[in-house]
Amino acid sequence: MTDVVPVQHDDLEHERAYVAGLYTRLDELRAEKEQQLARVRKSGAQGSLQNMSERDAFASLYEDRLAQLYAVDDRLVFGRLDLDSGDERYIGRIGLTDEDQHRLMVDWRAPEAGAFYQATAHQRLGVRLRRHLMLRGRTVVDLEDDILDATLLEDGAHQTHGSGALLAAVTAKRTGRMGDIVATIQSEQDAIIRSPLKGVLVVQGGPGTGKTAVALHRAAYLLYTHRDRLKSAGVLLVGPSQSFMRYIDRVLPSLGETGVVMSSLGRLMPGVKAVAEHDRRVAEIKGRLEMAQIIAAAVAGRQRLPQGKRRMMVGGTPLTLRPNQVKRARDRARATGKPHNEARATFVKILLRELTDQLREELEASSGTGNTADRSYLAEDVRSARDVRVALNLCWMPLTPQKLLSDLFARPDLLAAAAPQLTEAERSLLIRDADAPWTEADVPLLDEAAELLGDLDPSAERTQAALEAQRKRDLANAEATLQNVNAALEEIGVDGSITAEELMEANQATERWVSAAERASTDRTWTYGHVVVDEAQELSPMQWRLLFRRCPMKSFTIVGDIAQASSAAGAASWRSALEPFTGSRYELVELTVNYRTPSRITTLAAQVAQAAGLRVSTPQAVREGEWEPIIRCLAESELENGLADGVREDLGRIDGGLLAVIVPRGREVAVATLLTSTYGERVGSGSGGAGQDIVVTTAAEAKGLEFDAVVIVDPVVLVEEAGGLVGDLYVAMTRATQTLRVLCTGGLPDGLTPTE
Repeated sequence: MTDVVPVQHDDLEHERAYVAGLYTRLDELRAEKEQQLARVRKSGAQGSLQNMSERDAFASLYEDRLAQLYAVDDRLVFGRLDLDSGDERYIGRIGLTDEDQHRLMVDWRAPEAGAFYQATAHQRLGVRLRRHLMLRGRTVVDLEDDILDATLLEDGAHQTHGSGALLAAVTAKRTGRMGDIVATIQSEQDAIIRSPLKGVLVVQGGPGTGKTAVALHRAAYLLYTHRDRLKSAGVLLVGPSQSFMRYIDRVLPSLGETGVVMSSLGRLMPGVKAVAEHDRRVAEIKGRLEMAQIIAAAVAGRQRLPQGKRRMMVGGTPLTLRPNQVKRARDRARATGKPHNEARATFVKILLRELTDQLREELEASSGTGNTADRSYLAEDVRSARDVRVALNLCWMPLTPQKLLSDLFARPDLLAAAAPQLTEAERSLLIRDADAPWTEADVPLLDEAAELLGDLDPSAERTQAALEAQRKRDLANAEATLQNVNAALEEIGVDGSITAEELMEANQATERWVSAAERASTDRTWTYGHVVVDEAQELSPMQWRLLFRRCPMKSFTIVGDIAQASSAAGAASWRSALEPFTGSRYELVELTVNYRTPSRITTLAAQVAQAAGLRVSTPQAVREGEWEPIIRCLAESELENGLADGVREDLGRIDGGLLAVIVPRGREVAVATLLTSTYGERVGSGSGGAGQDIVVTTAAEAKGLEFDAVVIVDPVVLVEEAGGLVGDLYVAMTRATQTLRVLCTGGLPDGLTPTE
């Protein structure tokens, strides 16, 4: 154990002065970057193409740096190390140096900062004293010293006493947005955060162990430590829902990183905003790996052979398309190994050539032998003939992923042909309207289809014609001004002239420089340098397949808790989830300390999970909690009053904190309406918003979030909605940091008994 000691008043004033100096330097850097950005913007679109490209790159660089400098303003510095060498080393969110490049503060991710999290009295790592600086805004309001060198206590200047930086952080009131833990990272968390980049790291942890915080800090650490590798490929962070993504969206910027691509599972396909898949049976079927085979069969099924000969007219001449011709062209197109839409070009080229030869033979036969008239126009006649276009599209239609899947799930005949391995009952569950909204379970299927179909590209001939037409228009515009330009050059004594082509190219607009993160977020084929997955126990095999496609190097940080799994297609173990993609090549580590949830609540939640036969992680809670959980069973007619009374009492307990009412699906509006009649605009959803300290949400939406108080309505229904699994109820119970209340009208799950 280290000795925790208070500091003298002069120490406090000293630290306030030093921190004020750090903020002065931060403001100077901001002003400097703003001036540089203003100069770049003022230069406008002038100079060569290279000059303009460089200008855009510098502008983006300054914008990114400014975003970082503004994001780290709150609690810029949080610690100081006093070393055996006599040096003092301040630790903060970013590295800072003065104008002479003397170090003022060390970035928390730098190797030199590691001792702030790792040093103990038994292994000091050259540290005599670790000081925690607690800031409110830009002002140091409190200090706490950990004495690692016992000789510092011999003069009696320090007494073992302190406010507890960690305890203050874990008991702070929730705001609806996740805060970073950079000032209070513990040793086991730090070891995971600083683990090597290579390979698949699985972090198992029970509720409150800081899994999400560790994942986010690890993303920031990897980008800092391996920037050369990751700055061009980027890092993808995946979470379970949009509410969760909003909850964590401020953490990485506060850690000095603004370039991570963050996405919920329903947004991993660019252009698609998927809704939840509420039918668990459908989610389970769509999550199976065999869906990859079904999608492949659906694509192959759109490469059809005609039932018999097909007659076509080209300029009044009859032609015949035979099934054996189509089969040969199809086989050769498939042999290219290209995706469906790209291979179609080969298929069309072969059949157009054969039909053009057939047309030539017909015309020559009808006009007599020996006719040598130019027939070069015939190929275009065949290509543009309506009958030919219709026939070729019926055999091999260009497709989008959305069109393929909407047809597959709207037409029983197509689904039966592509999915004979499914039972008739399973296929009937998948049938839906063609215009039904996309669900989260559809996203990996759309991605699989996109991989097999390739880009939907218009015919090369039409694209080239459009480009050539545009080029001619640009040349015409250049010619119109060329005479005046050359005359001006002569007047100022410049020897030489420029061509219309040179003038046209000089006036071409350049594309805006965009970061790797911006490009990656809109490019489905982008491959990332590292992927971080939170609440990973919920992912289906098809969702894992999508993610491993995004990172062929298989560099992953995966965090979750198997006991919290509630998805119908989720994992029963990390082994079953990952072995299809990694074999046994992954490292599993476990977080063992619960920093968020009081032991009074975790003990009750563990009873529920264990009563259902789950093996749950039992991390040690750092605090017992002030209030025992309340479990009340009410008549249906008493529920409204019981809920209103419970919310009022719990709001008084948490005194300005955040309260969540977690309800079964479909009851959010009714409960929110009830509470709004009393609390007005204080009632929100998800993780809440400005001025909202009460949220009404579902267990699925609450996953990964934190609240000071939680009220659960009808826990039995939560279990029923999860197909009899207690994962959602377990999650809901462990969202609370202070107090938990359970209200039931239809009985209680095993492990829960009324307390009043």
